[in-house]
Amino acid sequence: MSVGLLDHFNIRTRKLGDTVRFYEEVLDLKKGDRPNFAFPGAWLYSEGKPVVHLVDISQTDEQQKPDSGVVHHVAFASRGFAGMKQRLKSKGLPFDVREVPGVDVWQIFVTDPNGVMIELNYETAKERG
Repeated sequence: MSVGLLDHFNIRTRKLGDTVRFYEEVLDLKKGDRPNFAFPGAWLYSEGKPVVHLVDISQTDEQQKPDSGVVHHVAFASRGFAGMKQRLKSKGLPFDVREVPGVDVWQIFVTDPNGVMIELNYETAKERG
């Protein structure tokens, strides 16, 4: 028996358009097919898999949470460290770069329009080549 790999994460947002644009324009995810749910939203794909699910709560009484709550951040195994740093700079988005001690991994941390922290991990050896 196994739980398996993380399938997706879900964000309930009052800023659907801004959030879709962030994941498309900053993280290069692609908006794609989504089941015909009774509520509005969007699914964003990475490498053909819908990894970010958005639910639009703007027409409800549900309050927008100011951050990701007890979940501190969501991480992606990524490629193109230098290109991502340049993209974030060009968009004027604040971000933090870290090197994981004792592990050949560089990290970039950036926050989406809903306050969700996104961690992008880059294998150092693959980025130098």
